[in-house]
Amino acid sequence: MARVSQAHLDARRRQIVGAAARCFARNGFHATSMQDILRESELSAGAVYRYFRSKEELVEAIAVEAFAGIRTAFEDAARTTPPPTPDLLIGRVMRRMLVDEVPGGDRQAFARLVVQVWTETLRNERLAATLDEGYDTMRAAWARLVRAYREAGLMESQVDPDHVARTLIAAAQGFIVQQALFGDVRVEILEDGLRALMSMRNSKIS
Repeated sequence: MARVSQAHLDARRRQIVGAAARCFARNGFHATSMQDILRESELSAGAVYRYFRSKEELVEAIAVEAFAGIRTAFEDAARTTPPPTPDLLIGRVMRRMLVDEVPGGDRQAFARLVVQVWTETLRNERLAATLDEGYDTMRAAWARLVRAYREAGLMESQVDPDHVARTLIAAAQGFIVQQALFGDVRVEILEDGLRALMSMRNSKIS
């Protein structure tokens, strides 16, 4: 029997995760069954269960892949001199999450999927641990970028890097929630808003 290559196994795993993401985004996590995912993936039960034993494992895989994509975007930015400003960087990350890699091209449905994953962390300890790890990774990445901003003379030295990290993560999360609830929220809106806020200057009011 011919040995199956790792590339084939990885491609099959991505096929299953993609099918699950489309189902969850379209119908919601709890309304989706494993049978729905089997039909969407066009694979046998044995092929799917070889990789994932439950919907919970598929949700965890989707969360891990999302954080991996975000981490890559941050790492790429950190290697740029000077690093991209926050408006450009968050825009890049949001495009990667909500435009470039959206299953079926439905940004609102995919944003709803992300919100569902966040909600599941309230009842799924393993998923909560995955989310915590991803959040800590993003905070650390932003902290490194704040130091790079300082070295490039783009940010005041007294700013706490973690405060900047938490604020910008909150902006990204809020943007995803807007997309989930209202739809048709273009990434350019977030970029323009952040750019306008970044242009403000402190002034004393008499």
